[in-house]
Amino acid sequence: MLPSETLAQAYSEDLKTVYRPGGVVVLGGHYGALGLVRSLGRRGIPAVLVRRGEHIVASFSRYVNCVMNCPTSDNLVEFLVRVAGSAKLRGWLLLATTDETVALIARSADELSKDYTLMSSSWATIEQLCDKRALYKLAARLGIDCPWTVCPKNSGDVRNLDCEFPVIVKPAHREMSNPLTQAKAWQANNRDELLTRYERACKLMPRDLIMIQEVVPGGGETQFSYVALCLDGRVLASAAARRTRQFPRDYGRSSSYVETILDPGFGTAAIRLLHAVNMAGLVEVEFKRDPVGKYRLLDVNPRVWTWHMLCGRAGIDFPYLLWLLACGQSFVTPQARPGISWMHFSSDFLVAAQEICRGRLSLNNYLRSILVVRESALLAVDDPLPAIVDVPTSLYRWGRRRLQSLSRA
Repeated sequence: MLPSETLAQAYSEDLKTVYRPGGVVVLGGHYGALGLVRSLGRRGIPAVLVRRGEHIVASFSRYVNCVMNCPTSDNLVEFLVRVAGSAKLRGWLLLATTDETVALIARSADELSKDYTLMSSSWATIEQLCDKRALYKLAARLGIDCPWTVCPKNSGDVRNLDCEFPVIVKPAHREMSNPLTQAKAWQANNRDELLTRYERACKLMPRDLIMIQEVVPGGGETQFSYVALCLDGRVLASAAARRTRQFPRDYGRSSSYVETILDPGFGTAAIRLLHAVNMAGLVEVEFKRDPVGKYRLLDVNPRVWTWHMLCGRAGIDFPYLLWLLACGQSFVTPQARPGISWMHFSSDFLVAAQEICRGRLSLNNYLRSILVVRESALLAVDDPLPAIVDVPTSLYRWGRRRLQSLSRA
């Protein structure tokens, strides 16, 4: 691997980036976006937040210079091009925080790069990573373990499927929003349940985007991530973590308790994968350890991950390193300290309460895990308002989704 200084200079020369971006434009309002604006804002880097959808907590941060609301009915690319001129954002670093915005930037890179600095992969790379059909095929060619997965053509294929239960029905990608993509997966414990869930999924999305996959047993103690900043397929900085608890428990939308660890070996597979797709920018590679000790590749998120603030506390501030790379500046590759914990308290409390009631987590162990937390998803002494507004806004989102599910039923 080349020194990071050489890599940063090469990237700057390739993009003809001979200036420092004026600031960052962050797409999204989730606590992953909050971590971005805090990391960069504490260093005096201006941040504009483009909010779209129901997540708003990041917009209450003192480190957000301006919040722009883009209605879901508007074309986001056209909106970004328009505000680049009207709000004087030309040349600013554009950062995505969701699967939808990652795909949008990648597909529209030629148009957006005229107004913004982009530090992300091409659509050819993003498609391989976000479409699990392509991802698992690539992993098989590279000799990386994955869960057993099939893509049935119709209900007849499902009826004749030779498999052990339980299995899950899951989408090949999550760009579209529907009950299945929001849940991430539906578990089926027998053939009748599988047919029912498959046929329901077919009403929500095209059949060729629906996958059936084995369930890799184990809870949070078996869930791991390799996170990295990449350039041309080379890893410039990385960390390993265990996603100890997630919300909801089985197929969580996001992690609720995460700890940095020493890489037990899955990083080698992740590096091989990232090199094969010529990855650029920030990325999270998710694994699950099966009962025989193999690390199975589950997902790849080619964007900032929700708990990235943990890495900053552990010694690797990924957003700031990405900023330095965008500015063509060198940096010494840091090392992450193991044993540092991060928590999203409200969602982790709900998960922990369920685990305690079911006898899978003791109250003492839960309390001990709270005491060693070094980084919060929301709480910060220098930026308190996001934590204050999180509970009422989360309750509002939960109530709205509950009403929508009842109306559909």
